[in-house]
Amino acid sequence: MNTRFQQKVAIVTGAGSGIGFEIARQLACEGAVVLLNDLHETVAEEAAAKINTEAPSSCVPLAGDASSVAFINSLVAKSVELYGQLDLVVANAGITYFGDFFQFQEEEFVKIMDLNLKGTFFLTQAAACQMRKQTTDGRILLMSSTIGSRAYPYLTAYSMSKAAISMMARSLVLELSPHNIAINAIAPGATLTERTQLEDPAYEAVWSQLNPNGKIGRPGDIADAA
Repeated sequence: MNTRFQQKVAIVTGAGSGIGFEIARQLACEGAVVLLNDLHETVAEEAAAKINTEAPSSCVPLAGDASSVAFINSLVAKSVELYGQLDLVVANAGITYFGDFFQFQEEEFVKIMDLNLKGTFFLTQAAACQMRKQTTDGRILLMSSTIGSRAYPYLTAYSMSKAAISMMARSLVLELSPHNIAINAIAPGATLTERTQLEDPAYEAVWSQLNPNGKIGRPGDIADAA
């Protein structure tokens, strides 16, 4: 087993499946203790159980709404309560809504911004506040998207949120670096996950045609980059 993250404690939000799950799995298999978050308790517990079969006692499920500042603060507090530290954070939780701009509803807009932006912002804040107290270096990874820098129809609100995340990471480099906290953002393209496949059975066929190599991304590809 690779142990490069041994004695490190990580939080990964939106990790019940897809990219978040694979990042959490790889962290655990490389020695980290992972607090795995998903909105749904059963999903979080099942995901953690899968990871614990590969890396025993490495993953703790913590279900809750990653757009809630109160929950975010409790998530960071739980890391400190259980392990006395927090070293790595992956703000992966996010939501996508396709919609015609002329018909887009306030409720959909608010949900996107609450989870993708507010949740990411305040998780980063809470994590950075804890990391600043510690003597070890901290690492924070934000999840942007290629849609944040490339126009695509019916994804205006989503693309706005992801563009903002990219700029957030750039801006916070200036504020967090003096405290030995590294922050980065990665921008996955179309990725075949349980969710994307369920939402659109033709997802792989359609999106793979848009890539020069004729392939579509997999969660493992993104986790490797992370």
